[in-house]
Amino acid sequence: MEKFKEKIHLSFPEFHGTELAHVMAAMEEGQIATHGRFITGFEQGLSDRFEAAHVVAINSGTSAIHLALHLLGVGPGDEVLCQSFTFIASTNPILYQGARPILIDSERKTWNICPDILEETIKKRLLLGKKPKAIVVVNLFGMPADWLRIREISQKYQIPVIEDAAEAVGSRIDRQYAGTFGDLGIFSFNGNKIITTGSGGALLTDSRFLAKKARYLSTQAKLDYPHYEHSELGFNYKMNNISAGIGLAQLASLEDRIQKRRAIFQRYQQSLEELPGISFLKEPDGYFSNRWLTTMLIDPLKTGFSARELMCAFEDQLIESRLLWKPMHLQPLYKNTPFFGRGVSSELFSQGICLPSSTALTADDMDRILEVVFLLHKESLRLSDKMS
Repeated sequence: MEKFKEKIHLSFPEFHGTELAHVMAAMEEGQIATHGRFITGFEQGLSDRFEAAHVVAINSGTSAIHLALHLLGVGPGDEVLCQSFTFIASTNPILYQGARPILIDSERKTWNICPDILEETIKKRLLLGKKPKAIVVVNLFGMPADWLRIREISQKYQIPVIEDAAEAVGSRIDRQYAGTFGDLGIFSFNGNKIITTGSGGALLTDSRFLAKKARYLSTQAKLDYPHYEHSELGFNYKMNNISAGIGLAQLASLEDRIQKRRAIFQRYQQSLEELPGISFLKEPDGYFSNRWLTTMLIDPLKTGFSARELMCAFEDQLIESRLLWKPMHLQPLYKNTPFFGRGVSSELFSQGICLPSSTALTADDMDRILEVVFLLHKESLRLSDKMS
């Protein structure tokens, strides 16, 4: 196979709108910190686009989760139920608050938190006299969780939900957007996300009180005095005006970006799902995923090769890929953390791979990626025939 010199990235940022003009305007106006018209414009743009009553621009998705936990009063000794199959930024903020994560397995339908196990776990904690303080649910790889069931459970047991929609900007169920299902929702605009501010995030809520409190806490909890007055612990979590200007420009092209990512997913699916042992996560009825990253499961007993072997083959051809998130209950940091599950997230981790999904991915790039898969499949067949 031909050796290439240019690397194909997993999810590379793309700038082609008014990002530079907004950055220059912020600099010329001297509004480069946590005040400025682009912050206001970006927050309003997100509110309008996703029909969220209140949006607060934050400096990262991780900060937004931490702030959400703080707003819900999570503190030392509290228990927070959290999806195990996720990036560590979903769980670490629980530790920041001195609370204890209780990790929950995923379901196969969405790969997100399993509602059945979630409710079973709540019942078990209640029998021990330990009512969870909050639930953190993640919409992984752009696929919304089973929010109908999750909201029913949340309301039944009166436990608030934080929705980690870091990877699901623009995804929805029917007409409701990811980020608006929880009591508090968060977005991430990290450099690899579908739209980016470099590093940034947002907190979404229908509560005017929580939004006002979030703005206050995210700017060091400064009281409205003619001098610096502080009566409680705050954080330096507000997004700056330059980042917000980039985000406002990126938001204008969100629909185009989603359609490109979905088209990339469709080509992968159409080209590869006929191969034995390869499968893709499908959208349940009424679901719409932004397909931030195309993910694929590989059953090595049927394909003759594993996800790790495919990743190595990609690396040899300068193609970036990534295994799915290693569940938190398998991470050394969380080895002593309670976990309730049936092995779904562990299986997904062992079989899954993320394929290059940048919006700027060309047809030639995809040909190059697919060729690696087909050649590995062909080689596995040849070895199988030779052994038999």
